[in-house]
Amino acid sequence: MKLNFIRFFILAAGILAGTKLLAQGTDTVQVSTNYVKPFSGSNFFRTWSIGASAGVLTTNTAFTSNDRLGFTSPKGELGYGAFIKDQILPSFGIQADFLGGKLAGTGAQPDASGNVDYNSFNTKIHYAVSLSGNFTFANINWHYNNFGIQPYITAGAGIFNYTPVLTLANGTVTDFKVNDNGAINELFVPVGLGLKFDLAPGINLDLGYQVNFVYSNNLDGYHYGNTDQKFSYAHAGLEFALGSRSKPQLATHNPVSSMRHEYLWENENTRLRLQAQIDAEKAQNDRLRADLNAANAMFARLMMDSDSDGVSDYFDKCPNTPRGVKVDGAGCPLPVAIATPPVTKVYITEEDRRVVREAVRNLEFDFNKATIRPHSFPTLDNLAQLLINKKFSLKLAGYTDNVGGVAFNLRLSRERAESVKTYLVGKGVSDSQIQAEGYGKAHPIATNKTAKGRQINRRVEFTLF
Repeated sequence: MKLNFIRFFILAAGILAGTKLLAQGTDTVQVSTNYVKPFSGSNFFRTWSIGASAGVLTTNTAFTSNDRLGFTSPKGELGYGAFIKDQILPSFGIQADFLGGKLAGTGAQPDASGNVDYNSFNTKIHYAVSLSGNFTFANINWHYNNFGIQPYITAGAGIFNYTPVLTLANGTVTDFKVNDNGAINELFVPVGLGLKFDLAPGINLDLGYQVNFVYSNNLDGYHYGNTDQKFSYAHAGLEFALGSRSKPQLATHNPVSSMRHEYLWENENTRLRLQAQIDAEKAQNDRLRADLNAANAMFARLMMDSDSDGVSDYFDKCPNTPRGVKVDGAGCPLPVAIATPPVTKVYITEEDRRVVREAVRNLEFDFNKATIRPHSFPTLDNLAQLLINKKFSLKLAGYTDNVGGVAFNLRLSRERAESVKTYLVGKGVSDSQIQAEGYGKAHPIATNKTAKGRQINRRVEFTLF
């Protein structure tokens, strides 16, 4: 009987353990619903529980050899038990147990004379009450949120009341003790182990095995040898946690899962904060991109030259000039000379060249525009006076660096040359004395790979003739 029950116990435990392990699967990022904030007090858990069990009682134990028993053929009899437990720590609780049932056996050992006086015994356990410490393992798990299996061991001390009854070899039934209705009160020490399986929140299946050490030789009513006796209780039962169902049971709670929840929660909050920052930056970038597109569209309108006369519509005071007609800096057609004036030789002196060099050196425009900066006006005024006094002709050739498109640079260089021409004409120089051309980024006089070189290439060349 004992062997069959132990086999059944091991098989059931193995099946349940395998089922629980398969049910756990691989850990995911989902947060356990059994969450309690780390380092919370016991009032956040269900610490009290009750349980009931039924199983097999026998005088045979894992520590007993049958040939040392008073009766060498123990029988497995029905046993039943109950307990109430207060889980003080996740791995330790105090448990009060009740146990009742019957012990029986046959095959009495011969006495000192070799006689076999007894046929069998039956011991009624009226009650066995004890107080034990319960140590739970594996509820702190680093691999699963809730492992679902809690191995445990128990040890304690108590008192039990029992009545041994002997059946003699001739069939006579006799009480071992003649007074107190044959009942005996003695101390015993229960030591056990087992597995608990989480069936549902607050409900656990309990498979256990308990050995009870009795410090007397009265258990079977037969004083054979001087060894203290013991009996075992292999059982299956259910445990129910008391308290609010919204709270987890402390004995099955995995604090590592709560720590992991805190980590995931903080990580998610950090991710959300970063995502909000990224979204805000994207929105800002979208606004800047829209502003840039609007500015580019405005710039394109400012640079549009509908009549292709070399003067943008924004500066063109004479729109729709016929193609091929030469225009001045304002986009208006140049007057056609009726008669060629007599050619007069003009000599250019070193002082004249100095005035031109000063005008070139001081000439500056606003960035990406054809607007002449004011500090260039004095030397341009000197140049205008030179042209008026000596009737020199002047060729203006505008250039840019290689930054930007070909069409844009060509238009900008032409507009800058025309802007200088317009300024000089405004100072009294004859329009016919000045020729303005733009060549864009052609003919660089320095490298465009450096800022300094590009600055040198952004120029307007003055040629007197």
